[in-house]
Amino acid sequence: MQIDIKYFGQIAEVTQQKEESLEFSGTLVSELLDILYNKYTLLKDKDFQVAQNQELVSIEAKVTGTEIALLPPFAGG
Repeated sequence: MQIDIKYFGQIAEVTQQKEESLEFSGTLVSELLDILYNKYTLLKDKDFQVAQNQELVSIEAKVTGTEIALLPPFAGG
């Protein structure tokens, strides 16, 4: 399955891009993250949340959508 991954804030700085598409044959978000950690080793040191189809999910969630976003911590006011 083709997955569109969007990167924001400091995550985009680490990956040096705002989005990319990957072919993914796994089933869990954690498996997708493992692929990204291998591609972007500095990503392991960053704190972020994962959204799937614009909803926050845990890393043990199944990949059911085609859009994943990595969101750094943000403060509200």
